[in-house]
Amino acid sequence: VGVRLVPALAEEGSREVLRQLRVDWPSGSGSLALPDAVSALKRALGQSPCAAACEQGLGTAALPEDVICKVHLRSFIEQQGLVGYDPNLDILLVTEGKLRALAELQQAVLQCVVSNPVALPASRFPDAGGQGSCCSIVHVVSCEEEFQQQQLDLLWRMLDPGAHTALQKHLVCGPVKMTNPSSPMGADQYFQLRKRQMYEASVMKYGDLAQDEAWTEVIDTLTVAAIRFEMLSTAHRSQITLDLEDSSISTKGTKSGAFVMYNCARLATLFDTYQQAVERGTYPPLPPASELNFSCLREEASAEKGNAGTCGEWLLLFNYLLPFPEVLQQAAQLPAPTKGIRIMANTETVCKFLIQLSMDFSSYYSRVHILGEPFPHLFDQMFSRLRLLGAVRDVFHSALATLHLPPLSQI
Repeated sequence: VGVRLVPALAEEGSREVLRQLRVDWPSGSGSLALPDAVSALKRALGQSPCAAACEQGLGTAALPEDVICKVHLRSFIEQQGLVGYDPNLDILLVTEGKLRALAELQQAVLQCVVSNPVALPASRFPDAGGQGSCCSIVHVVSCEEEFQQQQLDLLWRMLDPGAHTALQKHLVCGPVKMTNPSSPMGADQYFQLRKRQMYEASVMKYGDLAQDEAWTEVIDTLTVAAIRFEMLSTAHRSQITLDLEDSSISTKGTKSGAFVMYNCARLATLFDTYQQAVERGTYPPLPPASELNFSCLREEASAEKGNAGTCGEWLLLFNYLLPFPEVLQQAAQLPAPTKGIRIMANTETVCKFLIQLSMDFSSYYSRVHILGEPFPHLFDQMFSRLRLLGAVRDVFHSALATLHLPPLSQI
């Protein structure tokens, strides 16, 4: 999401948008250790066999004043046996700016919190130079800047040949376009537009909204969800075309992140209602799953969906609960244990899974009355349905967590 939205992360407004989107974008800027890191890189540059002074003689085009030296990237690639880099990479003019950018990357890596600092087996990463590492670097970069980021990758390998630089990978994102733009739009304007649209759509659905902290948090969360799904539902390497018209976003559009959050909130409301009824003595507490007879789950899916003859309740189990681990496995394997530098993060797999789950759950929930009359002979079916939907809720929460989205408890 960050690289899709922000062409220049140094801009203060762009960083504010990332904060509002809850994107933790690492940066070493402002660190007191940065000048020392740049000096260390300069010393390493002076000792590198791939570095050479830039001659400024007759017939030579004038070089920028901040050029320190040149390095031969092509020969370095060949010496190291690296694969997957742009074949046009050759001579790189090293400047103060490039060294500062490299120092910021180093500082960001040093600030990373490693939950389990145990070296990974080298056999899992055949291109890791025979060394294990507990830190992997993924360069998330726009397609326009891929060439420059590969230069920085190679310069880092050249000047800091530690184990962690051997696990550098590149995730390349396609461009973001707008339909019929009347004027250029920045990330902050885009965020505020979506927030206004989400507020207006919520007013249309729920009526006048109280201007209190609870509603502000709900609108903010719905806005973040809408933007994340809008950005991440398309394969990262493909172009996104944004439709900025008011009709393009709603609280219940079936392709919207807000629709997913709405159904997640419906589940939370269901279980809150049940718990309140238990506390009043209307229903008994939910028994363990091992004590239930799930054969009473027989609710058929709607015929108009093309699912006549199949059980809607079992559809939730076989189409969503059981395949969910496989969906996660398909979504991201970082870093990829293969040769080359490019990796894939199939966020669209999780987004489409959640949207389809929301559609089928919404159809089921609108058709079936879960909390029935408090008669003992109906409890078995109610308990079984609650256990099934409890598992559906867990899948919602887990899948949303992979997109760094908190589940809404109410709307």
